[in-house]
Amino acid sequence: MKKYYFILLLLIAGELSAQNNENTKIWTLQECVDYALKNNISIKQSELDKQNQYQNVINAKGNFLPNLNASASQNYNFGSAIDVTGSRVSSDFRSNSFGVNSSVVLFDGFANIYTLNQAKLSYEVQNANVQKMRNDITLNIVNNYLQILFANEQIKIAQFQVDISKSEVDRVANLVDVGVRPKGDLLNIKSTLANDEQSLIQAQNSLDIATLRLAQLLQLKEGTIEIQEVEIKTASAAILANSATQIYEKAVVSFPEIKAAELTIQSADKGIRISKANYLPSLSFNYGLNTTYQHRQGAIDIFPFSEQMDNNLGHFFGFSLNVPIFNRFQFRTNVNRAEINFEKAQYNLESEQLRLRESIQNSYTDATLAAKTYEAAQVSVNAQTEAFNYEQERFKEGTTTPFDFNQIKNRLFLAQSQEIRAKYDFVFKTKVLEFYYGIPIVIEN
Repeated sequence: MKKYYFILLLLIAGELSAQNNENTKIWTLQECVDYALKNNISIKQSELDKQNQYQNVINAKGNFLPNLNASASQNYNFGSAIDVTGSRVSSDFRSNSFGVNSSVVLFDGFANIYTLNQAKLSYEVQNANVQKMRNDITLNIVNNYLQILFANEQIKIAQFQVDISKSEVDRVANLVDVGVRPKGDLLNIKSTLANDEQSLIQAQNSLDIATLRLAQLLQLKEGTIEIQEVEIKTASAAILANSATQIYEKAVVSFPEIKAAELTIQSADKGIRISKANYLPSLSFNYGLNTTYQHRQGAIDIFPFSEQMDNNLGHFFGFSLNVPIFNRFQFRTNVNRAEINFEKAQYNLESEQLRLRESIQNSYTDATLAAKTYEAAQVSVNAQTEAFNYEQERFKEGTTTPFDFNQIKNRLFLAQSQEIRAKYDFVFKTKVLEFYYGIPIVIEN
């Protein structure tokens, strides 16, 4: 009974594993970027903020149009009055009034024009902020994607070390059985195998963590993502032929944070113009139509209890002029505040330009060092590979100890790991520089 129960558990576990595999999608880098840009919650929130900002543009356009308002009322009056005969009679009546009025601004010191321009600029600022967020998310996706590829290659190196150690364990075990090698050599090789298997587990854990981070960045469930395994070509160092200054000059005219800062200055300038326009007289044209209906009861001599209806209809139009004279310094403080905001916007542009220049300078230095590090790592791997091959032959011949062989083997593993890390570090940092230069990020394989 226990045997069948165990088999049933295995079948259920296998079915669940199959279901997980079916739910796991293999993603390319482009698919990851496209999905994140389309579904990221922060981007969606920023897009909604942009839509809200556009409502201000619509409101500003509406300021140029005449307004139109309608009103209606109904009143009841109860009481009595003395008629011409000296008798008290009822004077109850009800009245209905209806009105329509409209006004249009003829001149307001061009405040409406400046307000519309400012609303459009604010909308463009928000649009640039959205683009900056998209850029940041794209770089994060690329970095996490490369981390997974790095972890995959690290696993391959660790697995290769495990395979070598297993082969040596089998070979030395046969030699120990025939009495050619001492048992201590076999124990040393088994210890090496255990360390290699531990390194393999650590590499697999690093892959799981990197995959989880990418899933979180894409806001997907754990275990539902697997990236397309590709072999990354060595990144081109062509971008380093440009100086950091040349890369900055390209980036400063296209990066959204710089554009947003420039637009903010223009918006602040419109704010000054709006506040100054409030000093000027404003002129409006007004038109209205009113009509009143009154239903009277008991208001005439001959038929004191009859009902009469009076109908009044009136039109009016006119111009209104508003001239500001003294407003408790509110206009002056509004102008001062707008001028301060304009100066702050100018400093903000300088700050963004400085931040971008420093980022490019740091990225350029990092990429240059990464190129040198990767080149040195390649030389180290070549040297350690030759040393390992030589030591492996000596170990097979029995002219070296397991300890010495293990030392050489570990050096090769470390050199290979450092080469892979240097390779992906170099790839990412050159891609960042290319991104600043305006070159789309593409991972070639």
